[in-house]
Parts: sequence; structure tokens; C-alpha cells
Amino acid sequence: MSCARDYLELVRAPAVLTVLGDTLAGGSAAGHSLSGRRIVLPLASACLYAGGMALNDYADRGVDAVERPERPIPSGRISAGRALAAASALTAAGLGLSAVGGGRRSLAVGAPLAAAIWSYDLAAKRHAVPAALTMGVCRALDVLMGAGTAHIRAALPAAAAMGGHTVAVTALSRGEVNGTDTTTASGAVAATALVSASVLAGAPRSWQRALPVVAAVSVYAARCAPAQLEAAREPAARHALEATKRGIRAMVPLQAALAFRHGNAAAGLAVAAVDVLGKVLRARSARGANREMSES
Repeated sequence: MSCARDYLELVRAPAVLTVLGDTLAGGSAAGHSLSGRRIVLPLASACLYAGGMALNDYADRGVDAVERPERPIPSGRISAGRALAAASALTAAGLGLSAVGGGRRSLAVGAPLAAAIWSYDLAAKRHAVPAALTMGVCRALDVLMGAGTAHIRAALPAAAAMGGHTVAVTALSRGEVNGTDTTTASGAVAATALVSASVLAGAPRSWQRALPVVAAVSVYAARCAPAQLEAAREPAARHALEATKRGIRAMVPLQAALAFRHGNAAAGLAVAAVDVLGKVLRARSARGANREMSES
């Protein structure tokens, strides 16, 4: 029988934290405050992301049986049918929450976002360039969902920053098993520099308001650039995997920087709190894994 822990592993529960700030960044760019029904929008992102992860494992069940047999589906802990049902239910929940949190204007972005997620998992991911571009579009649409269709233009720079970073991380992730190449890893380094510069260029002129933007961008760059540089020097699979992990985690301070850039301190601090929570959960998980190894 499948248990809750198996489903949490299926949807990559800790990684869900990395999408909570997308709609906050987009909403900040659109001038929306962090209040009322809009608080629900990060949950919409979380459901859509989790649904995409479940669908990813459903689509990859054959490959995972060879490369990652410990995952929930190939290990037999969750059947393929239940994984597909979970993906469908989470996608429906995400769309419903997008309507609750942002009305028809957010749902109008959430629907193509859901379509892009399913397109990635079922088709685009099989090819390197379409995979990276589609994943970048997914992340950009998630940001725009926070803005709504009435404020798309205002949120485009934030969406481009998150989407660009995601393209680079996705390209690197394809080398997690067999290794990447210097060109891809160097491109990720360049993308980090470009995204950092673009966010800083839009920072407020007042040093009091610019300071949190600079701090968040510094955390973003420091978190992912060193691992990307290491992958560029030695494009082995272990370095590509580490750069991918750090690139995913770096999305959170980037979201905070985008919120601070648009003067939304409440949203920026909320995203920063998510970052701290992620660190705590990873530390607890590592301690638990070490304890299990010592007991065995």
C-alpha cells in the first residue's frame, strides 16, 4: 500500500517550496499587495508544480526502472495509474486555486501554464532545446499568473528573469546521469550573471530600498554560480547534479529580489522565510538520512 511519504517523494515535496515565490514576484511587479485571496496563489503554483512532478515520474517510469529504480513507481510503492491520477488531481486543484486567488485573470494564465507543464512531461522533455525552453516558459507563466492578464506587461521582466534562469538550470539537469558539457555549464554561468545584472539594473535608486535587492541577488548568485563554474571546469555528472540542485534552490532568493525590487517588502520577506524553511527541512532530512545509515 502506498503511504503519504511515498506521494511526498513522488511530487518532490521539498522542491515545491521553490515555486511559492513565483506569483509573489509577479504580483509585486503588478502592484498587488500580499493580502486577501491573493495569498492562495502560491498554493496554486505548488499544486501545479507537484502535479508536474507526479506526471514526470509517470512519463519516465520506463527510464527510471533502469536509471533510478528507487523512485516510487519503479520500486512498486506507487502504481503508474495512481501517479497519473495524482497528477490530474493536483493540476485540477492548481487551476481551481488560481481562480480563487486571482479570478479569471489569473486562471487565464494558469490554464496555458498547466498545458505547458503537461506538454513538457509528455513530449518536449525528450529533446534538449524544446525541454529547456518549455520549462522556462512554465516558470515565466507561473510568475505571470501572479500578475494576471491585466498586468502582463509590467510583470514581463520578472517573468523573463525567472524563465531565463530556469532554461539554464534545465539544460544543466540533462547531464545529471551521464554528465554535461563545458558549453552548457558555461552558458549557465553566463545566464546567472545576466539575470543578476538585469535585476540589479531595475533596483530602486534609494539605497534603503536597493539594499535588500542587492542582498537577495548576492545570495542568488553565490548559491548557484560556484557549482556552475565547477561544472564548467569538469562537466562530470556529479557536478551537473550539484549545479542543478543549487540552481533550483537559488530560485527562491531570486524571487525575493524581484519582490523587493518592486517595493513589496512583505512579499520579499515572505519569500525569504520560505528560503529559511527550506534550509531547515533539508538539514532535518540530512540528519535523518545519517541516522538511518548509522543504525543500519
